[in-house]
Amino acid sequence: MLTASRIVVALIGILHIYILVMEMFLWRSERAYRAFGTTPEIAAITAPLAANQGLYNGFLAAGLLWGVVHPNNAFAWQIQTFFLLCVAVAGVYGAATAKRSILFVQTVPSVIGLALVLLAHQASG
Repeated sequence: MLTASRIVVALIGILHIYILVMEMFLWRSERAYRAFGTTPEIAAITAPLAANQGLYNGFLAAGLLWGVVHPNNAFAWQIQTFFLLCVAVAGVYGAATAKRSILFVQTVPSVIGLALVLLAHQASG
């Protein structure tokens, strides 16, 4: 269970690195226009805001990956729990205010990850 939870948390961290890249560096690309439902005109205006969002997604990724590699399992699960909850809340807010699909891209995986982390923690002691 511990291995499965770490794999899922790492994948969610990698997803947020991908989001960081899209928002900070590829915001004015066709891929970003499709992914975020924007146009070149909107992207030009919103690029600084998107870069800021990307930075926050980078912080989420860093926290998740820190929790995966932390050598103290008793502390690692706390780190993972905190950052997974942050991702879940951000996903709910994003789904409510920006795009409903964010719920399925961010919140659902983070809740699955959270369940696995809590199960792994419970099984370990």
